[in-house]
Parts: sequence; structure tokens; C-alpha cells
Amino acid sequence: MSGRGPSPSSGDAVAWPLPAAFPSRYGAPVLTAVDTEIFRHRYFTDCMACGFCEDQCCSWGVDVDLVHVTNLTEHAASLEAYTGIPRGRWFRAGVLRDPEMPGGGSVRTRVSGGRCVFRNPQGRGCLIHSFALERGLDYHDLKPIVDCLFPLTFSGGTLTTTVEVDERSLICLDTGPTLYRGVRDELGYYFGAGLVETLDELESQGLRDAPGSATAAV
Repeated sequence: MSGRGPSPSSGDAVAWPLPAAFPSRYGAPVLTAVDTEIFRHRYFTDCMACGFCEDQCCSWGVDVDLVHVTNLTEHAASLEAYTGIPRGRWFRAGVLRDPEMPGGGSVRTRVSGGRCVFRNPQGRGCLIHSFALERGLDYHDLKPIVDCLFPLTFSGGTLTTTVEVDERSLICLDTGPTLYRGVRDELGYYFGAGLVETLDELESQGLRDAPGSATAAV
């Protein structure tokens, strides 16, 4: 996954103001608008059923917010034993301060062999995710928000698409549900049922009703 940050928006994108601010369960980020492109683009949502990507989206590591850095540290000994990766090899040096990230910043996972250090080298998927499932833990407590929302992200209060979607480098684009439908449950977990209800309503109105679009009602 690319780093979290402003992505090059397509010419058709519209920032659709939300009727209220929706803070995440951690206090940050706070969503105040949505990019209408999340209702248009599609992707192969069932990642572990994919037979053609070889976890391409794990090629660059991921930004781990400081809330989840703390949570991972609490499980460090058992996670080291499970993955075979010493904690000193988990993250790159340095903290990127960012008020939109839970905990006020993030660190980046290291890359080894062209993949995130936590990518399962013996098969598919994320070792943190499988570690959580095998121990009866909620994976949300260990995996960062950026990871779980992919291929959506947030920037400047707007729920938007990732760089991989905008640049069309995400190999699984154009097949399956919309980006919104694929991440809908995760949005409910992080931001609550109120956001999902709002987005469902906006989705049902269609892109033609987006403020600022050429066919918006006047």
C-alpha cells in the first residue's frame, strides 16, 4: 500500500459534503466529506480468493498509526514467536506526525523481499491478521486503520480513494462490488452506523445528484 496522503484526484471526482462530522472510534480521523469516486470504482473484494494478484498491494508496506503500534507492542513477544520476525525489524525508523492518524502519527512497516515484512512468505495474506484470528483476537485491535480501509483512505477530512486506485495500479480494479460496498462494514466499525446510513443514502441518490456535478439538481 502507498503511504496515506493526498491522492491525485480524477477529473470526475466530487467532494460531497457530509451532513455532520463523523469522528472515528479513536477520535481521529474525522470525516466531513466523501469523494464520489468511491461509489463508482469496483474491485475484487474477496482478497483471499484472488488467484492473480500475489498480494501486490502489500508491496510497499503500510502506515501503522500510533494506537496500533502500542497494541502490537503489547503482543510483541508472541507475535515475534508466531512470525519469526524480531520486533526491531517491524518498522522503519522515525515517526511521521499526522493529526489525522489515530494517536497523532504513524510509522511505516519495513519491506523485505519486495513485500511488507508481515506478508506471509509461505502463502497468502497478512501474518498479523492470521495471528489475531488464531488467537481469538479482533484483528481491528492489531491491524492499522489504513490497512483495513484499503482501497479507501482519508485526507483532509475526506473519505477518498487511494493512490493505487487513482493511478490504476491496483491490479484487481474493475471486477466486483464498488469500493464503498467492499469497505462498508469496516467504515461502520471505525466511524459508526450513522456514517454508513449517510453513505447508503448518498449512494442511492446516484452520482448525478452530487453537489457540483453537471447534472446536480438546481
